[in-house]
Amino acid sequence: MQEDYIKLIFGLKLKQIRTDKKLSLFGLSKLSGLSKSYLNEIENGKKYPKPDKIAILSEKLDVPYDQMVSLKLDKNLAPIGDLLQSKILKEIPLELFGIKESNLIDIVANAPAKVNAFISTIIKIAKHYNFSKESFYLASVRSFQEANNNYFEDLEDSVLKFAKAYQIDLNETITSADLEEILVEEYGYTIACNELSQYEALGNLRTLFVPKTKTLLLANEIDEAQRTFIYAKELAYNFLEIEERLYTFPWIKFETFDQVLNNFYASYFAGALIIPSAKIKAQLSVIFEKDTFDTALFLEAIHSFNASPESFYQRLTNILPKAFNIQNLFFLRFTHKAKSDRFYLKKELHLSHQQSPHANETNEHYCRRWVSLQKLKDISKGKSEHEFDIQISNYPDDGFKYLVLSSATKDPFRDNHYRSITVGLLINKQLQRKLNFLNDPKIITHNVGVTCERCAIKDCKVRVVPAVFLEKKAKNVKMESIVSELNSKFS
Repeated sequence: MQEDYIKLIFGLKLKQIRTDKKLSLFGLSKLSGLSKSYLNEIENGKKYPKPDKIAILSEKLDVPYDQMVSLKLDKNLAPIGDLLQSKILKEIPLELFGIKESNLIDIVANAPAKVNAFISTIIKIAKHYNFSKESFYLASVRSFQEANNNYFEDLEDSVLKFAKAYQIDLNETITSADLEEILVEEYGYTIACNELSQYEALGNLRTLFVPKTKTLLLANEIDEAQRTFIYAKELAYNFLEIEERLYTFPWIKFETFDQVLNNFYASYFAGALIIPSAKIKAQLSVIFEKDTFDTALFLEAIHSFNASPESFYQRLTNILPKAFNIQNLFFLRFTHKAKSDRFYLKKELHLSHQQSPHANETNEHYCRRWVSLQKLKDISKGKSEHEFDIQISNYPDDGFKYLVLSSATKDPFRDNHYRSITVGLLINKQLQRKLNFLNDPKIITHNVGVTCERCAIKDCKVRVVPAVFLEKKAKNVKMESIVSELNSKFS
C-alpha cells in the first residue's frame, strides 16, 4: 500500500470525525494539545501521526484506536477511497488544468454524500457506454486542447528553433527525405520499410519504434504525406526531449496519461512543422479577403503542403483561433463503409463551447443533411480521390448557424472505407468581419438537426428514422397539460 494513500485516508477520516463532532481545527487543537498547523497537515495527507499522537486523538475524540488507523472507509467516503486507490489522480497531471491534488481531495471530502452520488453516477455511465481508460484520457487531452484554444505557443516556437537549427526552409515544401536525413544523421535512427507488412495480424499498424536500437519500422502502404508526418513526430520526440512516449502508430497500449499527452505534443509539433504558421496564415488571408468563396484556391492551399487533408484541417483549428480570433469552431472526423448506412464520428474537438454536431453514444442516426456525410456518400460511389464542399448549416432548435467546410478521402488502410474531415465556424459578427465571402449566394444554407431521432425538420427526404424522442417529449407535454387542467378542475 502506498504511503501517500495511507496518509490521505487517515487525513480524510480525521477530518470527517472532527466535522461530525462539530469541532474546528482550533477546537481540536485545544482539545488534544496538538498544534493547529500539525493537525492541518495530517488532514491534508501530508503527515501521518506517530502512535502516541493517534492515541491522544483516539481518546479525545472518543473513537477506538483500531478504527482510527483502519484503512476501511465508511460508505460516505468509500468512493473517494476507490478514486484514490485507482491511481487516476496520479496518472493525470492535474497541474495542467490548474488543480492541486490536495485541493481536489479537500473538495471531495467536504461533500461526501453528493460526491458519492456523483462518482457512482459516473461509474454507472462509464459501464453503460463502455467508457474505457483510453476514452477518459482522450477526453482529458481534448479538454486540455479546448482550455488552450488548441494553440500552444511554446510548440510553435520549438518548430521555428528546429527549422533554424537544421536549416529547413519553412517556405518550401518539406519532404520525408528532408526529415529522414536528420533522423538518421543526427539521432542515429535506422529506418526499415519491409518488416511490418510481413505480419497480417498487425492490421493497419503503420509504425513501430524500437528504442533500444533506435529502429523505426514502417508499413509499406504509407504514402509520402504519412511518411513525412511520422518522421516529423519522431523528430518532435527527440528535439523536445520527450522520454515517456508511445511506440506504435496507431497505439496499441499505453501506461500513463503523459504518454497520451506527449503523443499530442509530438503530433502538434509535426503539424506545425509540415504546415508552417506563416505560410498557412498568408493563404487564409487571401481566401478570406475575396467576396466569393474560391474553392480552387482553398483546395490549392490544402495541396500546397506535403500533408493529408486531415492534417490541414487540424492545423486550421490551431491557426484560426489565434491568428484570426475565430474561436467558436468544431472539428469532426467521420468514417463510413461503402454501401453501408452507418456513419461513425471518430474524432471531435469543440472550441469555446459544445457545438452541434457532437458524438452520440446511443446509436442514433446522425443528420444526413450534414455536408460531411453527403461527401462521404459521394466519394464512396465515385472514383474521386478527394471530395470537397462548403455549406451553411442552420440549426433551428439551437438558433445557431455554422459555415462548414468538409473534405472526404479514401481510407488508405482499409478497402471500401472512407473518411470525412470537417471544420465548422460559428457565424457571428466576429466571423462576418473576418470572412468577406460569407454572403456569397453560391454557398447553400441547409436546415439541419443532430440526429434523426431528435430532429424537428418536417418532410425531410433523407430522414432515416422517425423523430421518436421528440414524439415522446410531445406526448409528455400533452400529459402534463391535461394533468394541469384536471388539477384546476378539481381544486
